[in-house]
Amino acid sequence: MPSISPATLSWLRSVATSEAAQTPLRTRQRAATCLASSSRYATSHPSSRRHQSTSSNQHASPPQTHYEFFPKSLPSGPPPTGRFAIDVPSLRKEFLQLQAKAHPDMHSQADKRKAEAMSARINEAFKTLQNPLLRAQYLLSLRGIEVAEDETAKVDDPELLMEVLEAQEQIEDAGSEEDLMEMKTLNDERIEDSVRVLEDAFAKDNVELAKSEAVRLRYWVNIKESLDGWEKFEPVVLKH
Repeated sequence: MPSISPATLSWLRSVATSEAAQTPLRTRQRAATCLASSSRYATSHPSSRRHQSTSSNQHASPPQTHYEFFPKSLPSGPPPTGRFAIDVPSLRKEFLQLQAKAHPDMHSQADKRKAEAMSARINEAFKTLQNPLLRAQYLLSLRGIEVAEDETAKVDDPELLMEVLEAQEQIEDAGSEEDLMEMKTLNDERIEDSVRVLEDAFAKDNVELAKSEAVRLRYWVNIKESLDGWEKFEPVVLKH
C-alpha cells in the first residue's frame, strides 16, 4: 500500500473525531452508490501505483444498504438476519479503513470526484449505524416507515408523556449540573432499556413494536441532549 501523506493523515484524524459531534436525529434512505474497492496496482507503470484501478469495479453491484459497506464488522447484514446491536469499535475501525481507500489522494485525478462522493456516502453510513436511534430509524425506513421524517409520530402513552413533562420541568428548575446527575443516570438507563427492546423487536421482525420504541427512544435522546446542553436560566425545549 502506498504511503499516506501528512495531509491525508490529518484528514483521517478529523474524520475519526467528527463522530463525537452531535448528529441530526433525521436520516433518509438515499440511492446507494458503488463502493470503490482496492484493486491491484499497475505493474507495467510503477509511477501509477499510488492510484487504484477502477476498471474492476465497473460491473460490481453497488451496496444496497449502509450495512453492505461494512462486511467485516457486520457480516450478517441488517436485522432480522443480523443483530440490531453493533460493535461500534469494530465498525469504527473498518470505517477508517474504508475512508483511507476512498480518500481522493488515493485516486487518479479523473476519479477524485467519485472518491469524494464515496467518502461522503461511507461517512453517512457510519454515522447512522453507530447511533442506536438513527440506526433504528434507518432500519424502519428500509421497511417504508419514516419515523425520522414524521414529526407527528408520537407514543400514545399518558405515562410516558407525563415523564417527559416532568423531566422538562426538572431540567428547567435545576440550579446546577449537580442537580441533574441523578436524572442523567436514570435517563441513560431508559435509553439502554429502549435499545434492548429494539434489539428484540428487530430480531423478531416486529415492525410495530420497533416503530413505537423508536419514537420512545427519540424522547429519551432528546432529554439526554437537553441534559448535556443544560445552561442555568435557559429555557428547555424538548422535541417530540
